[in-house]
Amino acid sequence: MQSGFSDLLKGSFFYAIYENTPRRKTCTQEDVRPAPLHRLPGIEGPGGCQTLHRQEAPMITTITRIGKTTLQFSRSVGETIAFSRRILWNIFHPRAYNSATRSVLLSQIYFTSVEILPLFITVSIILGSLIMGIVLQTLKAFGLTQYLGNILIGFAVNELSPFVTVLLIALRSGSAINAEIAVMKVNRELDTLRAFRIDPINYLFLPRIMNGVISLILLTGLFSTVLVISGGLFSRIIFGMGLNIYSHLLVNSIHLSDILILLFKCATFGFFITLIPVISGMRASYQLTSIPIAVLHGMIRVFLAIIFIEVISLLARSVI
Repeated sequence: MQSGFSDLLKGSFFYAIYENTPRRKTCTQEDVRPAPLHRLPGIEGPGGCQTLHRQEAPMITTITRIGKTTLQFSRSVGETIAFSRRILWNIFHPRAYNSATRSVLLSQIYFTSVEILPLFITVSIILGSLIMGIVLQTLKAFGLTQYLGNILIGFAVNELSPFVTVLLIALRSGSAINAEIAVMKVNRELDTLRAFRIDPINYLFLPRIMNGVISLILLTGLFSTVLVISGGLFSRIIFGMGLNIYSHLLVNSIHLSDILILLFKCATFGFFITLIPVISGMRASYQLTSIPIAVLHGMIRVFLAIIFIEVISLLARSVI
């Protein structure tokens, strides 16, 4: 009976369709060959087997990694811009500066600008004397003494002073702020402040960011003063130049646009080298192991921001 049912099924219309339908051949070990590099996915290989492009999986992985990195970078930039808007709004809002905020601000300025003075002055004298000696010796060798004022103001004061100052503050205060905020996040101190209806922006973040702006401007002025004094001493030794001629060259080389760009660059440096560590500290999780990771990521972003701001200032100076 089973044989009769099979004969009846073979003679049916559906069995004829099944027999005439093309089916993919099952690949055996002998049929599978490495696909040529020019072979696209989906092209039949030897024996009618489907072959996959050898580099398809690594390429998809690379594209996925690039897309993930791009999305993370875009999200990070968006969060930084949004947080910057809130900070800028509070900076120019008088009600944000209550007694607690002013007390924290003074403490931060003392920690950043006053405690670092012995080290900063020592580094300024050594580095400033070294650089000014090299620059003036080079000017004398090439007979470019008439460009002394332009090089001293354009290079030493406008470029070297804020760059060295922002590096010192970023290494000392930026990393400290990043670790401090990350530890407060892990210990849930930020949540405690919010529970007591204390705004962390006004109490914690605003004083540290304002301290960065004020300290960078003040320390850049101090470093520039050391450079100018060193330049006067070396010009006296190398060129035999008097104080009147030296000061005359400096005054003729100073322009209002240079001063404005210098102040704006210092303020921008100070703003972002404290804003970025604050944001990186807030991104830490509630585990202790996230603290060094947050500090590392924050410092990398700080140095990238320093390079970006320096490039933008150079472009602005060339246009103006």
